Amino acid sequence: MKKPIRCALETGADDYLTKPVGLQELHARIRVAMRHAGTQSVLQFGDVRLDVDRRLVSVRGDDVHLTPIEYELFKELALSAGRVITHRVLLSRVWGPQFEHEVTYLRPVITSLRKKLGTRLIKTEPAVGYRLQE
Repeated sequence: MKKPIRCALETGADDYLTKPVGLQELHARIRVAMRHAGTQSVLQFGDVRLDVDRRLVSVRGDDVHLTPIEYELFKELALSAGRVITHRVLLSRVWGPQFEHEVTYLRPVITSLRKKLGTRLIKTEPAVGYRLQE
């Protein structure tokens, strides 16, 4: 009898994960799969445009300067548009795993993003996290 992993790879699967799955590894593998799939690198949210490959953000055609932290936070929200991303996940991905409990780091950056990109784009999910409106 063949191992299930080998069978999956032989029948067309490109990758696999064994349990328990670490979220960082899962997200990294998803990003790799998206790169290999030739996913669109330009995302549009109303008047706001994110060009991931060129690392550019614009509002109504005008480039908007974002700090490195603002850009990384916006990119994380944009790549998961419509879904809630918890405070812990955002902090871990943007600042690093050692900062995943520093919720106070998020509020000023979200406030700044809202001023630069529009107040209706980023929705707060109280006591949970944030969601980028699709």
